[in-house]
Amino acid sequence: CPGIEPLCLDLADWDATEAAVGAAGPFELLVNNAAVAMLQPFLQVTREAVERSFDVNFRAVLHVSQIVARQMIAQGLPGAIVNVSSQASQRALRDHAVYCSTKSALDMLSKVMAMELGPHKIRVNTVNPTVVMTDMGRINWSDPQKSAAMINRIPLGKFAEVDDVVNSILFLLSDKSAMTTGSSLMVDGGFLVS
Repeated sequence: CPGIEPLCLDLADWDATEAAVGAAGPFELLVNNAAVAMLQPFLQVTREAVERSFDVNFRAVLHVSQIVARQMIAQGLPGAIVNVSSQASQRALRDHAVYCSTKSALDMLSKVMAMELGPHKIRVNTVNPTVVMTDMGRINWSDPQKSAAMINRIPLGKFAEVDDVVNSILFLLSDKSAMTTGSSLMVDGGFLVS
């Protein structure tokens, strides 16, 4: 895409992130989509899984959003931030204690961001998809017995494709959602109503 310059860095490294993202602006739009899913039963959750998951799924979003929002405010630019959360922020899933917790924290962070950044004309929302058929989705949901149990709870009968999530993000970034902030857009095929 013209005008998009990828930055490759470890988002858990605050100093490197600050330098790279701080030098890349100005920004009008931000999508926080980095995530890890280290699945472990509750009684076997490791410190490493907790630290890595919160570093990537929560702290990195907070930090990158701070950097970008400060630039938007300093330049008087309106903007939109979309944080990619999950249906797992709303429903407990076996072996997902840490992942569910990071995504619930992300949903609340997004609401607080929407409240505090709204006066600066910066909108903040989340997209909360079901399992998406990315590489990570395929790794964690490749077992037909495991995936069947989840798909059977989705009224539309399938997992999401990348385009399903991308289209929802594009809507929330666009002026078509100009009065939408602090919201969570469920892209779950109806999972949460079943």
